[in-house]
Amino acid sequence: MANKLALYVRQDAVSTRLNGLLGKRAPQFITSLVTATNQDAKLAECTPESTLTAALTAAAMDLPINQNLGFAFLIPYRNGKTGETACQFQMGYKGFIQLAQRSGYYKTINTTDVRDGELVGFDRLSGELKFEWKDSEERAKLQIIGYVAYFKLLNGFEKSMYM
Repeated sequence: MANKLALYVRQDAVSTRLNGLLGKRAPQFITSLVTATNQDAKLAECTPESTLTAALTAAAMDLPINQNLGFAFLIPYRNGKTGETACQFQMGYKGFIQLAQRSGYYKTINTTDVRDGELVGFDRLSGELKFEWKDSEERAKLQIIGYVAYFKLLNGFEKSMYM
């Protein structure tokens, strides 16, 4: 059975629209999209229109739709009311980092795991986290208890978040 999406993007109106939106990038975009649906049976069940819309959202942000890269994901969702499977765009954490870097406002942006014993305090009023980081050999033996993200803007504003 032919890929529904591959047949859909070959339609003249759709092909013309994609070429208008993406220009020289259209063939590569279509190949990536069709490959993604060929490799994921659940994604192949999605309506072609929803899959294309989700992928175009990633293309608008210049994020690759290769699921293995972690920038953007095409996620199939089953609509309980209609019974159809639709595709939705979901940005991966690498996509958020990529967009932040492109903005030109960030001095530093980072994420890391937190191991048992490294989180020593949290000030509820200021939101400030206190850590005592272990050395590499010791921390490799410790259980991961969470993750922390941190950024600092060029204007000096900084923020961290622990989960």
